[in-house]
Amino acid sequence: MSDGLTESRHNVAEYTVSEISGALKRAVEDQFGHVRVRGEISGYRGPHSSGHAYFCLKDDRARLDAVVWKGTFSRLRFRPEEGMEVIATGRLTTYPGKSNYQIVIENLEPAGAGALMALLEERKRRLAAEGIFDAARKRRLPYMPMVIGVVTSPTGAVIRDILHRIRDRFPLHVIVWPVRVQGETSGAEAAAAVEGFNALPGDGPITRPDLLIVARGGGSLEDLWGFNDEALARAVAASAIPVISAVGHETDWTLIDLAADVRAPTPTGAAEMAVPVKAELEAALAGLAARLRTCTSRAIDRKRQAVRAAARALPLPDQLLAVPRRRFDEATGRLGRALIAGVQHKRARLAGLRLSPATLKRRLEDTRTLTGRDLGRARAAFFAIVRERRARFSRTAARLTTGPLERRHRQHGELLGTLQRRADQATASRLDRLRARLTQAERLLATLRMSEEAILERGYAMVFDSQGQLLRRAAEVRPGEALSLRFADGAASALAGGSSGPGGQKAKSARTREPGPQGSLF
Repeated sequence: MSDGLTESRHNVAEYTVSEISGALKRAVEDQFGHVRVRGEISGYRGPHSSGHAYFCLKDDRARLDAVVWKGTFSRLRFRPEEGMEVIATGRLTTYPGKSNYQIVIENLEPAGAGALMALLEERKRRLAAEGIFDAARKRRLPYMPMVIGVVTSPTGAVIRDILHRIRDRFPLHVIVWPVRVQGETSGAEAAAAVEGFNALPGDGPITRPDLLIVARGGGSLEDLWGFNDEALARAVAASAIPVISAVGHETDWTLIDLAADVRAPTPTGAAEMAVPVKAELEAALAGLAARLRTCTSRAIDRKRQAVRAAARALPLPDQLLAVPRRRFDEATGRLGRALIAGVQHKRARLAGLRLSPATLKRRLEDTRTLTGRDLGRARAAFFAIVRERRARFSRTAARLTTGPLERRHRQHGELLGTLQRRADQATASRLDRLRARLTQAERLLATLRMSEEAILERGYAMVFDSQGQLLRRAAEVRPGEALSLRFADGAASALAGGSSGPGGQKAKSARTREPGPQGSLF
């Protein structure tokens, strides 16, 4: 019996681990070659460094490992997200390294519109909490932009509608940034386009737009899903250039409609919002120009009438200048008479002055007397002040015996010495000036005396009347008047006779030499 049992055990086929794993792999792949699995994504952390994505699909009772290879992941219309309910299409296989089975996903789509709407609402709540949709951060559109940037497909009908509408309303420069408007990469391309327009320099070869339009035609929720991309919504909200969202029809709403500064119901409506109507602007400008001309004409007429009224109220120039002109004429007459009177007065004063050595001598003596008197007074006053200061200083010095007071005593003594030296210097300077003036007057007196003697030496004589006044005119001589004649070597007396015409009798004179010193002319 035992031998039979041993032999039966040896008749059972033996398999290696690899053979069992391979057999199971083939059985699973043959039985479940192509399946669609509905479940919730769990454990998704994004693509691996290799580009493959690993996560799980689960429901309330089971769990299935899933893998998306790198080539398939780049073609997915939707990016997997944690907690998202999806329908995965692929094939089942096993992974011998861990003795488990998994699904290799070839296509991935949300599990119906309800799941997409739930995902959209979750994104909307998160972005709204960050303030992306706040109305306070939205900007006003420029009234008349110079350049408009359009982010859309370059081959669709949308760009043709926008260009046609802009050309009809207000032709200007339009820059198109071509992007895909449907598919997995549409959101990322549109976000890159918005950021690219904002990165353009203001003075670069490509003009930076003043306004952006992100546009796409209508479609289903799945078709417009790229414009619900979170990165695109953030790029639109962060754009420094105002953005108009024109995605889908009027009933279609996406995240960038909430993030943009203005939402247009259609791409054509976005073009109408972007630019005004040129014809309307021209008509309004023409109306304003006509009103301006009318207002200017009326204002000029009113000003002209006001000027005319003011001109009628003003007096004539002759009336305004009559009084000043009369005052000027009177002043002119008074000025001429005043000049004549002033000249005569000066001439009379000059004629009354009799400059002679005797007068200069008297004035010099008077000045010398006054100077001596003032000098004596100044010296007496100075010495009195010095005596008084010395006495006061001595009294103060007698009271001050301490060191600081002695120093002050010395300081006052030095100050008094300085003042005395300055007084002596001032007195000496005053005396020098007075001596200089006296010397100058004496020189002038000597000069006059020398000039008088030189005239008399040439044969001239000086005639004085009985009062000793110098006679300068023949008309001043009275007949029979006793005269005194002064020559270079002496004086003589004469008696004035009468005149009998040009050849009449000459005056008789008795010459008497009076040698001696010469007298004064005055």
